Amino acid sequence: MSWLQALVLGLVQGLTEFLPISSSAHLRITSTLFFNNDAGASFTAVIQLGTEVAVLIYFAKDIGRFISAWFRGLFNAEARKEKDYKLAWYVIIGSVPISVLGYLLKDEIRTSARNLWITATMLVVFGLLLGLADQLAKHQRDELRMKDAIGMGLAQALALIPGVSRSGGTLTAGLFLGLTREAAARYSFLLAIPAVFGAGLFSIPDVLERTGEGVQASIPQMIVATLISFVVGYATIAWLLKYVSKHSYSAFVWYRLMLGLVLMGLLSMGLLQPI
Repeated sequence: MSWLQALVLGLVQGLTEFLPISSSAHLRITSTLFFNNDAGASFTAVIQLGTEVAVLIYFAKDIGRFISAWFRGLFNAEARKEKDYKLAWYVIIGSVPISVLGYLLKDEIRTSARNLWITATMLVVFGLLLGLADQLAKHQRDELRMKDAIGMGLAQALALIPGVSRSGGTLTAGLFLGLTREAAARYSFLLAIPAVFGAGLFSIPDVLERTGEGVQASIPQMIVATLISFVVGYATIAWLLKYVSKHSYSAFVWYRLMLGLVLMGLLSMGLLQPI
């Protein structure tokens, strides 16, 4: 991997991780279109650690409250009534589907699932679903329930397929379940922490041993790309929370549809190869 590619992919990761447009799809497309290679699922998983550190820092106070409430609730029945205790469990429960499926399907995720035809199709299909959820949902609730944790957790698992978008899938599910845009976005950020950290740490050996799929990045390139994704990702969190409090997701829906259709066109004309 060239230094230019590492820098560009770090920037792309930071910009797209929290937007409902699929960071894995953008990394895959950017690598193929501009660098004529695939950076691979392991590279993608590791540089996502940078954006998740951004979540940890941005929501540090909230996360500290959740952890404290969770430990209190383990030994105190009265503490189990606290909202923070319940939310901590919702994050844990919502992380189960993607953890289990990610482990069971790890080989497919790194190979056949990265076909660009699949990516293009998922961009369009889940863009339409996000648009429907944004327009038809009631957006009434700010407080999460168990059904929200399960539904959004299952939706997050679909993001193992590039093009679905982890944030897009969870936001779509949250909106259909009746959550406000901001409540769905905040839970989506928190729900990502266990899953993305797990995937990133699990993929580090592949990167260090330089035996994983895709073009190989050096350790300094990996570190710099991860740092860039952290800085840009932190700014993106603040912007998105402010944006969704006042706007719909329609701009992201139209972007997904156009990107998916353009990608299909490039593949049909043979200007891009699906694998």
